[in-house]
Amino acid sequence: MSVFIIRRLLQSLVVVFVMSLLVFFGVNVVGDPVDMLINPEMSQADIEATIRALGLDRPVHEQYWHFLTNALSGDLGKSFIFGEPALKLILQRMPATLELAFVSLLMSVAIGLPLGVYAGLNPESRVSRTIMAGSILGFSLPTFWVGLMLIMIFAVVLGWLPSTGRGDTVQVLGISVSFLTLNGLSHLLLPAFNLALTNISLVIRLSRAGTREVVHQDYVKFARAKGLSSNRIVFVHVMKNIMIPVVTVLGLEFGGLIAFSVVTETIFAWPGMGKLLIDSVQNLDRPVIVAYLLIIVLFFIVINLLVDLTYSLLDPRVRLQDVKA
Repeated sequence: MSVFIIRRLLQSLVVVFVMSLLVFFGVNVVGDPVDMLINPEMSQADIEATIRALGLDRPVHEQYWHFLTNALSGDLGKSFIFGEPALKLILQRMPATLELAFVSLLMSVAIGLPLGVYAGLNPESRVSRTIMAGSILGFSLPTFWVGLMLIMIFAVVLGWLPSTGRGDTVQVLGISVSFLTLNGLSHLLLPAFNLALTNISLVIRLSRAGTREVVHQDYVKFARAKGLSSNRIVFVHVMKNIMIPVVTVLGLEFGGLIAFSVVTETIFAWPGMGKLLIDSVQNLDRPVIVAYLLIIVLFFIVINLLVDLTYSLLDPRVRLQDVKA
């Protein structure tokens, strides 16, 4: 296991380096931030001084080398717009995005897993067919449209939930969280459900397929022959085995929830990293864009590693193969 982790870490270093190269040069060929940052009424001398202060007067390869050497010490550059370190701005917004992603993930499991298991145990019932039809809609409907409909129905028409913002927060270990307050939780429900909708559909289909496969296995038949209760068979024998693909896929999808929460955060004015990215793209704030994308790459690398380790804990065959290797 230790050899596997070391090998994955070395691979991760190569991935981060290649991605930093692609992201930095890709961002630098799009637009000119000078047009956004400099007042046209400034003198030519002031304009040139501002360009030098931002480091935009140097060739792109020199800018990248400067960025890379600073990144090794934890400095991902300073925002052109806010004048603060880009990493600091992202870390300030990160708790909101992580909270939204975690709640969305919990919703995906809490809603999708029981519905999928029920549909797998009762495949011919009318309720099961309705569940599967709903899962198709969850895949098909665009996120931005669903978000607008949720706001229209639950915030405007019914007035049950707020439409935008994060609501009241409390400090837990120095981190602001909103799900521990009633007002914050009411602000969290709509964007979390909007972000979770696709994953709910995914979990339904995965758990249904897994249930249909597992219920015909010999160990389930043997458990029935021993006289075990239906609840014990489902929660011990069936659930344990269908969780392997569900955990694997959801682990990978968690990185997607963080990376692609941009639309949801924009619609619901959720003050997370995605909203910061949209504002930075509009203002061509290159350091924030590069820092955000690199942090997302690191998230995916860490999550993939954790998923592999979790998979090995759930499936003993993976551990045996690792020992033989």
